[in-house]
Amino acid sequence: MTLQQLEYIVSLDTHRHFVTAAEQCFVTQPTLTLQVKKLETEMGTLIFDRSKQPIIPTPTGELIIAKARQILRETNQLKAMINEEKDTMKGTFRLGVIPTIAPYLVPLFLNDFTANNPNTKLIIREVESSQLISDLKNDLLDIGLMATPLEESNLREVPMFNEPFLLYTSMHHPFFMKQEIDPNELSERGLWLLTEGHCLRNQVLNICSEKNARSGNFSYESGSIETLKNLVKHNMGYTLVPELSVLNDMTDQRIKRFTSPEPIREVSLVVHKSFTKEAVLEKLRDSIIKHIPKNFSKAKSFVRVKWR
Repeated sequence: MTLQQLEYIVSLDTHRHFVTAAEQCFVTQPTLTLQVKKLETEMGTLIFDRSKQPIIPTPTGELIIAKARQILRETNQLKAMINEEKDTMKGTFRLGVIPTIAPYLVPLFLNDFTANNPNTKLIIREVESSQLISDLKNDLLDIGLMATPLEESNLREVPMFNEPFLLYTSMHHPFFMKQEIDPNELSERGLWLLTEGHCLRNQVLNICSEKNARSGNFSYESGSIETLKNLVKHNMGYTLVPELSVLNDMTDQRIKRFTSPEPIREVSLVVHKSFTKEAVLEKLRDSIIKHIPKNFSKAKSFVRVKWR
């Protein structure tokens, strides 16, 4: 038994004519006739008395058709409720943001989003990428703001922008004298890294093609981009940073762009595939894109750097 078959018998009861009922259901008359017969066979009873002209329901058929009308009415109500649910902005949503995005992007869009969506409450926390993925799968978070692609079958990604990677170098490093940096020039010597668990660390290593970065005769791995920048300022060496983290310091001569195609990270909203609040995703995406530099979303030559 299918909803389509129920629609056919309701239409046939309404019009009492196979051709007219088929036209109203936008199918051919043989298709409608076949499906009605299949339903009667499945139920083990005749729904319509075909010996009468026009046809009429049998006594049992009248009960079946009445129930079919009820089922179709409730199905339509359910669809309407789901559509309304998708469109509403009302509710509380748990947003997880990776630490290399949160301090730089959230302050840019948060006031605008909350002011324009007063019925939407965001509970925001910083979460490293692997934990964020796990929390989305286990319904501990509703939305993730993170670097993608993830290639997770039960998660849905909504790409927003491509953020360039920049090189942040010490004034004492040979890179300081260059206008642009060729990624092929990067080496392990002098490279400062984030600690394990940060997707940005993996992306930096993928750009450098090195797995054991060291500076001088010691190593220092930090959980903060700001710490890495201060280490570079006061020591030899360099690090790679996402552009949002230096947005207010673009005149600093320590900051260098890469030659084209420049390495970027894709930043997306990520939700479980069961998430239905499309209006929330749309408004959140629009608010974020409104506050990022135009070059992030412009089509240009780039190399997307994966972290997984």
